[in-house]
Amino acid sequence: MAKGNKVVRYKNTHNDSRAMYVYGNTVRQPELLPKRKKVAQQHRRPAKISAQVRKNRNRATAMNKAYVSFLIFAAVCVVIAFMFYLKLQADVINGAETITAMQRELETITEKNNTDYHEVYEQVDLHAIKTKAMTELGMVYASEGHVEKYECPVGSFIKQYNDIPEDGVLAQSRHTVD
Repeated sequence: MAKGNKVVRYKNTHNDSRAMYVYGNTVRQPELLPKRKKVAQQHRRPAKISAQVRKNRNRATAMNKAYVSFLIFAAVCVVIAFMFYLKLQADVINGAETITAMQRELETITEKNNTDYHEVYEQVDLHAIKTKAMTELGMVYASEGHVEKYECPVGSFIKQYNDIPEDGVLAQSRHTVD
């Protein structure tokens, strides 16, 4: 080896052998090390198992009445839980369908209500109402002197258009009989 070169050993994962590389100004071909033999596993013989150990292993793996009854109980619990889950899922789907049907019904009712409103609004003659209010009931538009401004305190609501007379009559129709 050249002086000052660094020697690195690592495990080659492709052929599971060890290789040695020399880094420096002269790099040589890798020298493969022989494969390790797993001696402990190749020559290992199964140990003799006593009859008691075999008997205990068979007893542990065997299914007795208690174990079978536990498995049946667990399976029944799982089936019942699954049935409850399916019922809840069906209830959710039915609820969603009911909501959809109610939304359609609401849209239909809203459309009918809007149609009826526009039909009634078109039948109302605002000019006839104004004429009847002014001629028969004696109503007039507010003049400049009838409107008084009032500074409203915060949080209250007051509307007063005129002083209230002592007799309590605010307006009187021209066509009323005394």
